[in-house]
Amino acid sequence: MLPEKPINVLVVGGGGREHALCWKLSQSAYLDRLYCAPGNGGTANLANAENVDIAPMNFKALADFCHDKAIELVVVGPDNPLAEGIVDTLESRGLRVFGPTREQARLEWSKAFAKEFMIDCGVPTARFLVCDSFAEGKKLIKANPWARVVKADGLALGKGVFVCDGEDETIAALRCILEERRFGEAGDRVVIEEKLHGEELSLIALCDGKRLLPLAPCQDHKRRFDSDSGPNTGGMGAYSPVPLYDRCRRKIEEQVVRPLERALQTGRLTYKGALYIGLMVAGAPGSGGNHQEEELCVLEFNARFGDPETQALLPRMTTDLLPAVWACTEGSLDQVAVEWSAEASCCVVAVAASYPEGSSRGEPIQISKLPERTVIFHAGTRIDKGRLETCGGRVLAITALGPSIGAAAASAYEGIKAVSFAGMSYRTDIARRATSQCLSS
Repeated sequence: MLPEKPINVLVVGGGGREHALCWKLSQSAYLDRLYCAPGNGGTANLANAENVDIAPMNFKALADFCHDKAIELVVVGPDNPLAEGIVDTLESRGLRVFGPTREQARLEWSKAFAKEFMIDCGVPTARFLVCDSFAEGKKLIKANPWARVVKADGLALGKGVFVCDGEDETIAALRCILEERRFGEAGDRVVIEEKLHGEELSLIALCDGKRLLPLAPCQDHKRRFDSDSGPNTGGMGAYSPVPLYDRCRRKIEEQVVRPLERALQTGRLTYKGALYIGLMVAGAPGSGGNHQEEELCVLEFNARFGDPETQALLPRMTTDLLPAVWACTEGSLDQVAVEWSAEASCCVVAVAASYPEGSSRGEPIQISKLPERTVIFHAGTRIDKGRLETCGGRVLAITALGPSIGAAAASAYEGIKAVSFAGMSYRTDIARRATSQCLSS
């Protein structure tokens, strides 16, 4: 059942994903009042919304606030609160929450657990090894020439993955995690995977505990610099839809979505909220393959909406988001339909020059007139004494709609010219793979 009257909603988090969620929820016919904790400079300026100065990890203060303001739905954005049990705490206080419990979120906060779950459920994934000491890992790398991807087992802000080219580089990545402790406790264990060659897809599905509702596909750009070079980041841009998805849709449904739904129905998986499925399509054109049969592989799960995929996705959604989120908490997702614009979207992220190693603080941000059908989602921003300024590594995400992916990308890059702050940097090739494929097809 849908809410019988407009409701008060709290969104937990302060990044670009949370601004996009607030932006979309603020348009809902079922909304009375919207709060964001702690929010950012963008959520502060949304109509019918208000920032709340409570940290996402302060569960007690969040629960108290919800009761004080008669919050009827909490939407959790970031990974850390989910991994630490924010849903468990809020639900124990009688609150309705969109998001997985701590145990359900283990699909994200333990990569080793996720890999074992995939094997158990018959979901295709790369070969892998698990170790918890540098000496053990070094032996495994030397004995398995295919093992060239090193991942911290726990949460590492999207930066705990090293895709390596040779044995020495792989061992260096292992040392960084297990001996130098760059990611702290997140690196107590390491997953070493087979290095695959292909094209990645991001598929976010809503889940009500019994069924999955896949949303429109996106493609993220994780590497820091053009041509997919440099270190992994939280994401430098995204676009939707993805031409590759249309070719692989049947395989994705048969090999990924249906096994996950069977796991839900048999009790091997208990889950509600947003489930992010990171896919690799090996043999895709432009990925080093010679048009051989395309093979699927699940790279990872995230227990939440993706970032910056959400910023690319929600401007294309033509239906109200709030009923779909509410249905996930009710177990009634089969009563909800989600529709999408025929237009494409492209999102380009403006970051600090030192990102991902560093961030920007206190630099004033200037924003001039944007092109039509373009929106800015704030990530690392704040308002201090009435001035909008930087407060993070990823600062802004500029998303544009257009009749084609190429047109959307052109508008997004036109839009990024309308923003500036000291040291601003961004990739210049977001969606280029898709536009080149469309031109060559």
